[in-house]
Order: sequence, then C-alpha cells, then structure tokens
Amino acid sequence: MSKVVVVYHSGYGHTRVMAEAVAQGVERHLGSACRLIAVEDVAAHWDELHRADAIIFGAPTYMGSASAAFKQFMEATAAFYLAKPWRDKLAAGFTNSGSLCGDKLNTLLQMAVFAAQHSMIWVGLDLLPARSTGGSFEGQMNRLGSSMGAMAQSSLEQPPQFAPPLEDRCTAAHLGERVARLAQRMARD
Repeated sequence: MSKVVVVYHSGYGHTRVMAEAVAQGVERHLGSACRLIAVEDVAAHWDELHRADAIIFGAPTYMGSASAAFKQFMEATAAFYLAKPWRDKLAAGFTNSGSLCGDKLNTLLQMAVFAAQHSMIWVGLDLLPARSTGGSFEGQMNRLGSSMGAMAQSSLEQPPQFAPPLEDRCTAAHLGERVARLAQRMARD
C-alpha cells in the first residue's frame, strides 16, 4: 500500500479542485491512500508528511511563482531540513493560474528544486502535449503542454465548480495515479 499526501494552497478554490482531482487519481490505483492537507493546517500534520511514501505539492501561480502561503510552508520545512525525513520520497507538483501561460512552469520548477533540496525524487507528467484539432484542445489531457507536472487554467470569472476545465482535472488525476503507482513499486523494492 502506498501512502500519498497532497499538500496544497488554494486562494480562490480552483487549486483545491486540482488537489481533489490528484487525490482521486491516487485512490484509483489499487492499494493507495491519499490525504489532502491545506498548507494552513500543515503544522498539525508534519508526522503524516514524514511517514508518506510520496508528497504531491500544489499551489496557484501568482505573479510568476508559487503563492506566498505555499512559500511559507516551504520555508517552515527548514525546521527539519538537516534530518532529511523526506529523503528518497517521491515528489510531484501541480499549479493553476488565471491565464493560459501565467508563468506556471516557474512554479513547478520552484517545487522541483524544493523537492531536490529535501533529497526527494521528482516525478514528472508522462503525457505528451495535447494537439490542437481545428483550434481546440477539447477532451485532451495535458492541454497546456507541461512535462514537469500538472498545469491548469481557471478563468477568473468562473467559480471553482466550473473551472479548471475537465481536461485539466483529468490531467491532475493522471498525475496522482502515476505517483501512486510508482510509490507502490518503490515500496516493493
């Protein structure tokens, strides 16, 4: 059984929708369990993070990088950095912004560097970029073309029940399932 924790920040609810999709993907993989932890609540859950087989990070992209609340979570890990409790755990990430680009890649890179500082093993997205058919990406996963992790775009005017679109949520679920599968494989070795 693999234990995966999704630790995330969501300013307006859209990134939480992505976190829930990631968790659904984790739990689609037989024998895997997932726990969602908002960064605001992480202080009470450090032990869960330390015991997890994998940690998937999620944050909205604001002004070209992870939200301040997510950065605060990252900085709080300095308290145990030297002990390396996350060494050899799998790590992955997802992000969301209001625009198609929004410099989301920078947020995923920020998460990957953070994971590397904790001696974690980064898991990218194993999907090819979607291909436009007549100007549309409808029904295709990885519509934003990321390799580092799951990306989503949520129109600012739409509430979380309508955005991000289904394609982005399916991409997030795929990432969660991939991480769960790899975590279970590593646990057997």
